[in-house]
Amino acid sequence: MSNTRRKKYKSSLEISYLTENELVNSGIRSVGKNVRIAETCKINGLENISIGNNVIIGGNVVISCSIGSVTIGDYVHIGSGCYLDGEGMITLDDFSGLASGARIFSGTDDYTGEYLTNSTIPEEFLGVKFAAVYIGRHVIIGSGAIVLPGCNVGEGSSVGALSLVTKPLDSWGVFCGIPAKRLKARSKKLLELERQLLSRPAKYS
Repeated sequence: MSNTRRKKYKSSLEISYLTENELVNSGIRSVGKNVRIAETCKINGLENISIGNNVIIGGNVVISCSIGSVTIGDYVHIGSGCYLDGEGMITLDDFSGLASGARIFSGTDDYTGEYLTNSTIPEEFLGVKFAAVYIGRHVIIGSGAIVLPGCNVGEGSSVGALSLVTKPLDSWGVFCGIPAKRLKARSKKLLELERQLLSRPAKYS
């Protein structure tokens, strides 16, 4: 394979990110510095999304918030294939992260049979309920995990892969399972690492 062909082949496989100019002019409510959003992301409701500094949103992430809002803090990573339903409001605080395929819902259909369901149905026949989700500072949500409406995750907690969060979780715990249950305390050493990181000069002007 020639060098030219190899370079072309390599570039077609790599993830491409929107430029700073494209982000500023995209219609997003607000966007900070050093933000990387993959071109393959699908975002509905750009005007309802606020993004801080030092944020990476990976490939094939879907964010839906034609109503409600999604607020993303500083030093946040959203892994590839994640889904955020922000129609009831989602906040990802500083240093939080979603591993690949994690899903956060802030709205849900009524499953009792008292109403019709799904987005093809006119609103007057639906019983959709909304409840804000807050993902605290230094929280990490594992791959494939699901967080349901109203289920805040306290500062410093971690949620294991494929877990289901059905109720609010306390701070500084390690949670896992269906439903997610506290296994043990989580170390706070990362707070010192945060202080060291923030003492460094910013990489952007």
